[in-house]
Amino acid sequence: MLLRVRDNDEYIYKWESSAQQIVAEFYVATHKGESNNNIDIFSLYIQTKVMVMIWEDLTVTIGIDKKKKLLHGVTAFAQPARIMAVMGPSGCGKTTLLTSLAGTLAANVTLSGNIEINGKKRSLYSKEVSYVGQEELFLGTLSVRETLTYSANMRLPSKMTKQEINKLVEETIIEMGLEDCANTKIGNWHLRGISNGEKKRLSIGLEILTQPYVLLLDEPTSGLDSASAFYVIQALSNIAFKGKIVICSIHQPGCETFNIFDDLLLLSNGETVYFGQANMALKFFGDAGFPCPTKRNPSDHFIMSINLDFDLINEALARCHTTSNSTVGIIRTADIRRKLIGSYKSSDLTINTKTTIQQLKTKTNVKQEEAINSNNVTNSANWMKQLSTLTKRSFLNMSRDLGYYWLRILFYTLTGITIGTLFFHIGTGNSSILARGKCVSFIYGFMICLSCGGLPFFIEELKVFYGERSKGHCGEAAFVISNIISSFPFIFLISISSGIIIYFMVQFHPGLSNCAFFCINLFCCLSVVESCIMVVAAVVPNVMMGLGTGTGFIIFMMLPSQIFRPLNDIPKFFWRYPMSYLSFAAWAVQGQYKNDMLGVEFDPLLPGDPKVTGEQVLPILFGVPLNHGKWLDLVMLIILLFVHRFLLFLVIRFNKRGISHVLWFYVMENLQFAKQRLLKNKPSKKQELPRPLSSLENAMSPDYAIVRL
Repeated sequence: MLLRVRDNDEYIYKWESSAQQIVAEFYVATHKGESNNNIDIFSLYIQTKVMVMIWEDLTVTIGIDKKKKLLHGVTAFAQPARIMAVMGPSGCGKTTLLTSLAGTLAANVTLSGNIEINGKKRSLYSKEVSYVGQEELFLGTLSVRETLTYSANMRLPSKMTKQEINKLVEETIIEMGLEDCANTKIGNWHLRGISNGEKKRLSIGLEILTQPYVLLLDEPTSGLDSASAFYVIQALSNIAFKGKIVICSIHQPGCETFNIFDDLLLLSNGETVYFGQANMALKFFGDAGFPCPTKRNPSDHFIMSINLDFDLINEALARCHTTSNSTVGIIRTADIRRKLIGSYKSSDLTINTKTTIQQLKTKTNVKQEEAINSNNVTNSANWMKQLSTLTKRSFLNMSRDLGYYWLRILFYTLTGITIGTLFFHIGTGNSSILARGKCVSFIYGFMICLSCGGLPFFIEELKVFYGERSKGHCGEAAFVISNIISSFPFIFLISISSGIIIYFMVQFHPGLSNCAFFCINLFCCLSVVESCIMVVAAVVPNVMMGLGTGTGFIIFMMLPSQIFRPLNDIPKFFWRYPMSYLSFAAWAVQGQYKNDMLGVEFDPLLPGDPKVTGEQVLPILFGVPLNHGKWLDLVMLIILLFVHRFLLFLVIRFNKRGISHVLWFYVMENLQFAKQRLLKNKPSKKQELPRPLSSLENAMSPDYAIVRL
């Protein structure tokens, strides 16, 4: 592998292995104003089997009519052993460019242009490319080392031994400078965890586990102080020095951080303002007539020259100070931006970029398959290993997160004690007939609703899975099955702990088989409810809306059951057929009625009359049919459990296509069109209110935009 070492004002390229000696060594003058585009390094690319990334005329459009362009014909290339900064004001297209290169664009946008990696078009879930978003989600109950280890086991080839994986994890921890927090939990609602800078480095460490050739990062320094930002970019530079391509978007870095970058791609409203060596950008701006002041940060100068928000600020200030002459001779930022873009298009930089791209295409077509299939991980773990890893990780997360199951186990136990005291020793008197029915209805009605408490924690786990799936780490089937296996012990513990307390305090129908049926029936019912809540969480990934939707859906499924009315009294249309057959509450309550009352004799209404049997009470008083036994009711619950789990799989699979985002996009487009029609007959632009300065909250001082002739 090729390594790049900084030596004063020059870069020395060497082989990583000392046994291979030095087979290639050349110098690139980075501080002397000399371009390295003419150096014949293409044969070196092939010999060292490194990658090169090219994108030509990249255009991204959004909207029904595809008139709004997020990117306008962006053309550039990225070389190995170099780190590129993508800079520009907010909304200039930095994230759009990175997601285009990573292949993770939203469903409502259209991409045109050419993206190649070593002469081969980039494919979805490419093993050569890794993407780190602005907000990477983690399971807060896991430590840094555990997070890396589980990710490695899920993605690395199955033929790798445990020792090899652990060695790679330790190397990654050292490389990213995470030794001090390796055993620290990431942190969640009840655990204090690692800092934001450490989280950024952890997200980068997760991606370099598979040794990708191209690493794309969206604002890896956002939310960090200058020292943490410098540490992160320096870590990325070390990765790039190992022959990798590193491209990251960044907002106005400090001077020390900016000096780390080798290349700079400057965007404004989706157009290229500058592409070339980072240390040559100042010369470009100076030649264009906009030199950087001596004591100003170059990155600040670049952004201030192309940020159109400063025109809005100046206009607002001009309206506030109409008599002031301070704006005389000011060049608008829009004019500066227009001149810079024109200067770049007519400069040698554009010609050199196109020439270099053509040369790279010609050279990298040679042995491209050999280059692509070497030095990186091409195989991932098999499905069974992914299932095992996801199951272990999910179980560990559930066992450590107090709110996931432990608090609910406590609530279920307290609920069981409450029910036991309310219906203590219910007996077989005449009045106990209705009391038993109320007790069963209370048990299933109240305990079913308690299952909604797990929705926030499942949403957190689901978001982590969505991020992993978007990068091709695992699939939906492994996630759903792993969740079933990992949640089984906790739901079983809930059923046993609360079920036994209720059964013996209330004194239901005695017998070991009856007690076992009650606990199993409660377990299956709660499992179905958990599955329903997971489906709701997958459809409505918002905690507050999810809790309301989940509670409403559960109550709706409880309506066509004996909890509220006997089945014979329920309206036959819709509620009796088919809803009562789809209701998990109907089968659970019906099975428990039979389990508790069949074979039990109750005292008669009048003294001297024969005792009333459960076989007489169930069809007459509760409307429970006796044409099948309680075990069939239990089987139907199990069938509903598998149906809801399969429904969860389909919902997660369907969300993969992003259809909901497309529908939302069309709704917003139609609303915007209606708004334009309503405002079409506005009298005059003079009556329009100026844009509030609150919309420019992140803008910098307007004095920068005042460039006098």
